[in-house]
Amino acid sequence: MSGTRAQKDRGGGGLLVAGATSDAGKSVLTTGLCRAFARRGVKVAPYKAQNMSNNSMVCHGQDGRPAEMGRAQWVQALAAEATPEPAMNPVLLKPGTDRRSHAVLMGHPAGDLSSTGWEQGRRHLAKAAHAAFDDLVSRYDVVVAEGAGSPAEINLRAGDYVNMGLARHAGIPAVVVGDIDRGGVFAALYGTVGLLEAADQALIPGFVVNKFRGDPGLLRPGLADLERLTGRRVYGTLPWDPEVWLDSEDALDLTARRSGDEAEGGAGPVRRVAVVRLPRISNFTDADALGLEPGIDVVFASSPQDLSDADLVVLPGSRSTLADLAWLRSRGLDRALHEHVRRGRPLLGVCGGFQMLGRSIADTGGVEAEPGARAEGLGLLDVCTDFTADKTLRLPSGTALGAPAHGYEIHHGRITVGNGDEEFLGGVRSGNVYGTMWHGSLEGNAFRAAFLGRTLGREPSGTDFPAAREQRLDLLGELVERHLDVGALLDLARSGAPGGMPVLAPGGDR
Repeated sequence: MSGTRAQKDRGGGGLLVAGATSDAGKSVLTTGLCRAFARRGVKVAPYKAQNMSNNSMVCHGQDGRPAEMGRAQWVQALAAEATPEPAMNPVLLKPGTDRRSHAVLMGHPAGDLSSTGWEQGRRHLAKAAHAAFDDLVSRYDVVVAEGAGSPAEINLRAGDYVNMGLARHAGIPAVVVGDIDRGGVFAALYGTVGLLEAADQALIPGFVVNKFRGDPGLLRPGLADLERLTGRRVYGTLPWDPEVWLDSEDALDLTARRSGDEAEGGAGPVRRVAVVRLPRISNFTDADALGLEPGIDVVFASSPQDLSDADLVVLPGSRSTLADLAWLRSRGLDRALHEHVRRGRPLLGVCGGFQMLGRSIADTGGVEAEPGARAEGLGLLDVCTDFTADKTLRLPSGTALGAPAHGYEIHHGRITVGNGDEEFLGGVRSGNVYGTMWHGSLEGNAFRAAFLGRTLGREPSGTDFPAAREQRLDLLGELVERHLDVGALLDLARSGAPGGMPVLAPGGDR
């Protein structure tokens, strides 16, 4: 069955955005295409069969229950002007160790997956992931699917259901994006196609070049040669633009998000916010909104010296709370946090970071460590935590510091609160130490202004984080419209890969 026929049988169309390398720009291109298609009136949805990330978000499943999905796909849904749902990221793997990940399937916990048991577990995940894609295609005009890593990881091809495995299942075309900023982009694009078997190559009609800087005229001869040598189109070149950013996914990079005005202190002194860079940090998007505030310098800290001149310290979430607490102590960061508080400076703990600030942490359910594992907390808040098998997924709202607040909860730990501390956003507050189970609370403009006023003495800046995110999505959509052949890519998604794609060696010989 041809790709075109397979798509028509299901109802909608699809396009896979594959990468010549990891971090080539798949998320950026997928997000930009979602916004560009949506602006053309297309009912579009994002999709990623499997995402490996500790940054996630709470949404609602089709049954109305709270569910979990990757943060990147949640943002892509916003770009697509679609309601986020678990089918857009049916498999989410949250790394706990180098060899073991917590699996989330269609928004809900599905146990742990080890590297040794990957092959057996993969079949079950692949079936669910492909079913989710087929469901989305039946409800949307176009589904833009983001691949993972690179399809040229031929050692993983037999079990692949995210890259060409998905394309073959769904009969959809794939475009390969390459990062020219890395160097070697022509070899990477050619080699990605050339290493694949003929049936995979037939579904790749062309390429997109990402992060180009300089004179486009210097690039044109190389693009022409690439098209001639591969028999495939280059659908355009996305320029490097420092104003483009998405919610943090794999990198802790807030500096690129500020304009020149935002980086300046404005009327008041510059305040330094240090976010502790835990080894298994999760949902570090909690710091994103602070990075846009004028006069606030956000840095990431991994040593006591990094905290010494911080005006505010944020202890973020963790996928391995007990292990990261031990790491904290091994580096002397526990003493640095106590000293920071002793000097009257504010400390904010979020989810796992909040739990570390309590009196004790126990893992009776063996969720993150061996069953029965236990450790004393930092003793800065009067709470105790116990990890049990049940997982909390919520989208709470309320009031704190005189301002409306909202956020989302994703955690196994159950906290028991003592009598000595004041309630604060699903957690507690004691003096200048704040602990909350709510991720994302600082994205709310009113609460963020109230919190920064109370802790740092800052006047409200008027910074609108949701509006800033929306402006960046619009900017990305405009860049895609201006520099790529969006009409041709939309035709691809609707009609499938054209026939007669040349087969390149050596992969085509297999």
